[in-house]
Amino acid sequence: MALTLGAVGVVYGDIGTSVLYAVKEVFGSGHVPFTPANVYGILSIFFWTLTIIVSLKYVALVLRADNNGEGGLVAMLALASQSVKDRPALRRVLLLIGIFGTCLFYGDGVITPAISVLSAVEGLEVISPAFKKYVMPLTLVILFGLFAVQKHGTAGIGKFFGPITLLWFATLAVLGVSHIVNNPAILWALSPHYALGFMFHNPGITFILLGAVVLCVTGAEALYADLGHFGKKPIRLAWFSVVMPALTLNYFGQGALLLKNPEAVKNPFYLMAPDWALLPLVGLATVATVIASQALITGAFSVTKQVIQMGYLPRLQVQHTSVKEAGQIYMPFVNWGLFVAIVLAVVMFRSSSNLAAAYGLAVTLDMLITTVLTFFVVRYSWKYPLWLCVGATGFFFLVDLAFFGSNLLKLFNGGWFPLLIGGIIFSLMVTWKDGRRLMTEKLQSDAIDLPSFLEAVFVTPPLRVEGTAVFLTAEPGTVPNALLHNLKHNKVLHANNLFVTVRNHEVPWIGLAKRLTIESLGHDCWQVIVNYGFKNDPDLPRALQQIKGRGCELDPMTTSYFLSRDIVVPSIGSGMAPWREKLFSQMHHNASAAAEFLNLPNNSVVELGSKIEI
Repeated sequence: MALTLGAVGVVYGDIGTSVLYAVKEVFGSGHVPFTPANVYGILSIFFWTLTIIVSLKYVALVLRADNNGEGGLVAMLALASQSVKDRPALRRVLLLIGIFGTCLFYGDGVITPAISVLSAVEGLEVISPAFKKYVMPLTLVILFGLFAVQKHGTAGIGKFFGPITLLWFATLAVLGVSHIVNNPAILWALSPHYALGFMFHNPGITFILLGAVVLCVTGAEALYADLGHFGKKPIRLAWFSVVMPALTLNYFGQGALLLKNPEAVKNPFYLMAPDWALLPLVGLATVATVIASQALITGAFSVTKQVIQMGYLPRLQVQHTSVKEAGQIYMPFVNWGLFVAIVLAVVMFRSSSNLAAAYGLAVTLDMLITTVLTFFVVRYSWKYPLWLCVGATGFFFLVDLAFFGSNLLKLFNGGWFPLLIGGIIFSLMVTWKDGRRLMTEKLQSDAIDLPSFLEAVFVTPPLRVEGTAVFLTAEPGTVPNALLHNLKHNKVLHANNLFVTVRNHEVPWIGLAKRLTIESLGHDCWQVIVNYGFKNDPDLPRALQQIKGRGCELDPMTTSYFLSRDIVVPSIGSGMAPWREKLFSQMHHNASAAAEFLNLPNNSVVELGSKIEI
């Protein structure tokens, strides 16, 4: 029950605040005349959109595709790419598709807090039009406060997320029921024939409206992304017992209100409430949208960390905000980068209705990508027959495609904004990945074989000094630049020498039993490979403690870590376009130090510089 309550607070905060603007955008578009048949048809489309996309696709199917208990697009991408690892060309395409989907998450992460908080604060306009001039400044103040507290972590306030969001869903249900009792016939819209009838008689209008209807499933991806935090059962239990009933009652209550008073279309959610409850409702809605935004910000930190460890972004500063929960992290660059983009979105679009025009394109494309990756997992990882795989994912693919096609109509009305953000981040990720590949190829072409080099060195051995030297090397079996520089300038070799390669794998977790392999190279030298999953927290000194009793005794007080500080020099010739090489060089220069990323003790690190031309 505790996990279910937590899932209500974290997983469903985003989809729970969509009631603030979804119905308003559909009926406020001017495409749908206010007739009972149309209201019934639209409400039926809302209900069956929730049922098909959330209940059937995500809750029933996608939640099954866990990667060692973990979910999210990065976990799905790793699972899909592993399932086709014997097909290199297909694997490369899937990796690019999955990484692009991950980049779209950031576009979604900019629009969602902006539209949620703005739509909540707009409730002040319902209380009095005089408050209109305060809506945008108050929204920006709330958002600044939210991002400013991130560095302190959410451990203290996180325990209140579940109860507050549960109160929010209870309020949604009560508001809905208060209007449904005046027109209980509205519940007939649960029948799919109303949705089908509306679509049959208004195919063109239906296609256009799907771009607004999709607002009711904002945050559906969070179900899968938070799988590792809560597990399948609590997420499913929270959806069917609390979230879906509350959302359905509220949407149908808004429909009943519109049948009685079509003028309420300007803000049907807030006009459901009696006058005395408006101010408390605005306050509760604002808190609910802040909680929904918090879950998305935390997700952005987590996804960025995973992408870094998969090798698609340079190292960024990561601060742990909890001594108990390793997953609670804070990334200053991501935090303030998101804030600047969100402020830009609020100032550019100025209202939740304008933001709704920008919303949908990124999220529907993300849903489409999830469906495509799910097909490859079901087909090649679970080994189901082709007809069953096509049947299981083909229906959802067509539904997602219809929503995506409708949202393409918004491209020039603001849909370009999240796509632009996703495209910029995709360019950065692909440039970093290609640049790292070119660096590796250059290092390999100039590499010296480590065993042969050590044999030559020990023919006339240099002075051996006490202690242990740990040399970081990108590829096992090659001589690290730091060793060459150490011998050239210091003319000494330590008593014990470890040549360590850190490898990141496309699995969420790698346990301590598989963390480290060690091979003796003779002369008190060892080749060590340290393995991490994309959700593990790299801690090299802790990992190296495992070599005790395996021929090498490591004393932290006499251990020095030698790192090569490479300076990338773009050059004309083969490789990437000149602007991409310059971009990669700048990204490499600004990356946080490997010592910090690997949690090395500051007073034991020696960095030796070298230049690499790509």
